[in-house]
Amino acid sequence: MKTVQTLQVLSATLLAIGLVVTLPLLGIMATGLPIGHYLEFPPHTHYVEHAGFSWSVFAGLAAFILIVILPFIIRILCANRMTKTKMKPLMESTVAPAEPPLLGSYGGPWWGGYNCNQNARRFPVWGWIGIAGGIGAWILAWSRFDWFAPWQAFTFSPLWFSYIVIVNALTHRRTGQCMLTQRPVFLLMLFVFSAAFWWLFEYLNRFVQNWYYLGIGSLTPLEYFLFATLPFSTVLPAVMGTFQLLATYPRLSNGLTGIFVMPHIQSRFGALIVLTLSAGGLAGIGLWPDYLFPLLWLAPLGILASLQTLTGRTSLFADLVRGDWRRIVLLALAALICGFFWEMWNFYSLAKWVYAVPFVDRFHIFEMPVLGYAGYLLFGLECALIADLLCGRRQIEEKP
Repeated sequence: MKTVQTLQVLSATLLAIGLVVTLPLLGIMATGLPIGHYLEFPPHTHYVEHAGFSWSVFAGLAAFILIVILPFIIRILCANRMTKTKMKPLMESTVAPAEPPLLGSYGGPWWGGYNCNQNARRFPVWGWIGIAGGIGAWILAWSRFDWFAPWQAFTFSPLWFSYIVIVNALTHRRTGQCMLTQRPVFLLMLFVFSAAFWWLFEYLNRFVQNWYYLGIGSLTPLEYFLFATLPFSTVLPAVMGTFQLLATYPRLSNGLTGIFVMPHIQSRFGALIVLTLSAGGLAGIGLWPDYLFPLLWLAPLGILASLQTLTGRTSLFADLVRGDWRRIVLLALAALICGFFWEMWNFYSLAKWVYAVPFVDRFHIFEMPVLGYAGYLLFGLECALIADLLCGRRQIEEKP
């Protein structure tokens, strides 16, 4: 049975990678457009002419994003207010209130089910080393010391190595456990998978050119690959580490159970529809980049999640069958927090990226248009899918 499950995971993974890589190229080739620009490495040519800013599109997209996220925010705020009211008599009594339950096992094997015990540990020494390293890397990244000029472009990775150490230290402080101390091999593998994971998004960006890098003109293909792979490797460890830390704060997900129940979220028919739409969208992403650019984030998520369901594994969205949104919301929030730091540290760095987004490229927070941060909410779910894959999450559902 384990061999069958392993083959299912492997075949689904290879199929997902194959679809993501080949479909955009097939769409370009079917229309007779030259494919040389899309395979250029490093990417230098700017061949996508983006549409200008549109108030109607901006307002419509902003309204859609608010309609989606506001119910969750309101639910959390109301639930925490009710909890505070109920807990007040206990706080005033001599009886200590019970510790709010943690998120339990729903967080998946890469979460580990750590129990929150804030009084169990002090902030570890290695966490202070991470803070000191992060401060030093931040200063070097945003300054322009002459003596540091040869290494100035390589400060982004030390910033994120420090961040990963810090969030693990904070989780260790609250739970007594973290990936760095309990699952170091898994954490190391996250770095490896992360590099390949983000290179796929770099590839998809060729077809929409929503971002591009400054200061890479003098790099050879090998230099570009090596210099880019190191910071790309920090993406998954950062997002997953942030999720683990957020999961130790029950108030962040309070009230997110028993709402918006989706009983058919794991149906095979629905998965086939999502897979078909995602595949079709990827095939057209290079043909209509101004209109399909959101599929850069949506399509891989749809393909991975639908294949997860079609191969009989427990889906990332399985909790939604009973209306449990805690994991989804915390994953989205974890990626959003990481996104804020990505954009902030990028802003004054020497080697940096800038954005070119159609219709909504205005009201920037750092280099990112404000509505662009919504993409990070989806990105957190994609990170979780890869983490589940790495863990070998091969739970085959029993069929009657």
